[in-house]
Amino acid sequence: MNAMPAAPRARSLVHLAGTVLVLLILAMMVLPLPTFMLDMLFTLNIALAVIVLLVSLSASRPLDFSVFPTVLLVTTLMRLALNVASTRIILIQGHTGTDSAGKVIESFGNFLVAGNYTVGLVVFVILVIINFVVITRGAGRIAEVAARFTLDAMPGKQFAIDADLGSGAIGEQEARRARAEIAREADFYGAMDGASKFVRGDAIAALFILVINLVGGIAVGMFQHGMGLGDALDRYALLTVGDGLVAQIPALVISTAAGIVVSRTSSEQDLNREFMAQLFGRPQILYVAASVLAVLGIIPGMPHAAFLLLAAILAATAWFVERRQRSREAYLPVAEEEDVEPFTELTWSDLPPVDVLALEVGYRLIPLLDRKQGGQALKLITEGRLRFALEMGLVVPPIRVRDNMELRPTAYRISLKGVETGSGDVYPELLLAIETADMLGRLKGESGIDPLTGAPGIWIEAEERERALMRGYRVIDASHVIARHVEAVYRAHAGELLGRAEVQQLLDSVNATTPGLVEEVTPRLLPLTLVQSILQNLVTEGVSIRDIRSILEILAARAGRSQDIDELTETVRASLGRNIVDRLFEGAEALYVIGLAPEVESRLVAEMGDEGEAMVSPELVEALPAMAERAMTRQAERGGALVLLVAPALRAPLARMLRRTGLPVLSYAEIPADKSLQITTLMGLEEEQENESAQISGA
Repeated sequence: MNAMPAAPRARSLVHLAGTVLVLLILAMMVLPLPTFMLDMLFTLNIALAVIVLLVSLSASRPLDFSVFPTVLLVTTLMRLALNVASTRIILIQGHTGTDSAGKVIESFGNFLVAGNYTVGLVVFVILVIINFVVITRGAGRIAEVAARFTLDAMPGKQFAIDADLGSGAIGEQEARRARAEIAREADFYGAMDGASKFVRGDAIAALFILVINLVGGIAVGMFQHGMGLGDALDRYALLTVGDGLVAQIPALVISTAAGIVVSRTSSEQDLNREFMAQLFGRPQILYVAASVLAVLGIIPGMPHAAFLLLAAILAATAWFVERRQRSREAYLPVAEEEDVEPFTELTWSDLPPVDVLALEVGYRLIPLLDRKQGGQALKLITEGRLRFALEMGLVVPPIRVRDNMELRPTAYRISLKGVETGSGDVYPELLLAIETADMLGRLKGESGIDPLTGAPGIWIEAEERERALMRGYRVIDASHVIARHVEAVYRAHAGELLGRAEVQQLLDSVNATTPGLVEEVTPRLLPLTLVQSILQNLVTEGVSIRDIRSILEILAARAGRSQDIDELTETVRASLGRNIVDRLFEGAEALYVIGLAPEVESRLVAEMGDEGEAMVSPELVEALPAMAERAMTRQAERGGALVLLVAPALRAPLARMLRRTGLPVLSYAEIPADKSLQITTLMGLEEEQENESAQISGA
């Protein structure tokens, strides 16, 4: 049988190293160790502490030492295991001499505190206080705050990555790597926040172990080995102090490393170079510090030698740094011409696609769009998109959401094909109280507006919600305001959202249920572009195309006679008249509408002729919206519907000329025969021109 190759065998041993180390540490707590092995393990513990400190100093950023929380746990567990092993040896063999627990413990007990266990106890307590109260608590607090801010910043960073990915600035692989980096950063600081508790617990355990060793050793020495109180105290106290110091000093070193790692900011340099460059890299500051020490050194009664010597050292350091900076600048090559990067040929793939719909928000609105933080805006936008699709028969493209730090914190902006079509400000902590017709009294607050209906509103505190509802207001939150504004963009720009791809998808869905109908219309009778234009005309004026089957049947019947877009659109509208009227009048039997004054109708017919609205005089084109607004005001006072009824030949041109007023325009051909008409207001050239109500019964 062939032997396993060396490289795979080495890799398998590396994979088992962590498991073996943890098992050995746990075995140390149970199995007795010889003194030589105890010395080796204490030495290894000190070496590991030094290595961890050096790695933390050389790391450019915290994630370069991402395994540190696990290292902290393993080293803490190792120290506790060594404490258990050394306690066993001290209590069993402590009566034989100060070297009974090994040379390392004896050296720390004799050399560091000169064999004085009182001094050793004081030093040990001071080290524990420094470790527990200062370093560990500070590092834990830094890790806790860093974890909190990292989690709060995650949505913004994710949106920034999505924005860069959408704009083509980065690729999919780089975006995936950046997202993983953000997740690792959050996991690291969260783990460090928890790992700092290990060190705090280790410091507390060290105090208990010290007391137990001291009391237990004296009891063993006196009652089992017949030693006097003084001899037992001298022997076991010295061993206990040495054991505590040999474990506590590495613990202090690793705690210092933890504080360095969590307080480290990302940089391209290691901490040593950055420390020297930032603290001793400015000779002017060193000169000032040297001058201050020199002045203090010449004051009578001060230690002149110490102050003046240190002042001289700082002055010499400043001179050396200044000289080095000047020499570096002198040898710095001067570029005669800027290096010009070689020209890279631009291709179509380098141009990022333009988003059909995009929503950009300020940083305070990010939580409204983040489901993990309880944000409901995306859910409400999706509901509005579904509601619009069911009502209009048009599935609009999904909206791309990103944050924009250039916007105000509470601002948002909606773009259609790269052009801003809507914007506003919302306040996450406030509610928008929308005015209604039957409200009682007014509330105080900053004014707002419902973007979907245009109704005025007031931004109120959350505590005033009940009071606003009792007064008849309709109350919505900031997420609903954003979602309603997006839905308003859907409705205002439905024609632009109905692209060729959407039309093709719509026709494919019809072809799946009614084979042959689509082919009969396009491409046999009408090109796809004409079908798209007809559907765009319909949805632009709020006519649903959900009954696309009926629309295609009408086009199949009439497209052979004419391919004029306006004529075909009016034909489709006439066949869909009942649906249009029911939507505008909510199923009413009597229709109270606005009529066109005879002189205006005659003038429009005369000026348009066969050329359409292009021949209408500029004066009349400019006057028509004002006339429509006056007529809408009078009609609202009378309680009638804000709908203009005109002759079929005038409907399409007037609808285009009055589009910005929002006044729907119907023709007589679209009114069902079972509906009764009553013109209650005339739209004329003069504001005073009105007509008494005239009853017009349908045929």
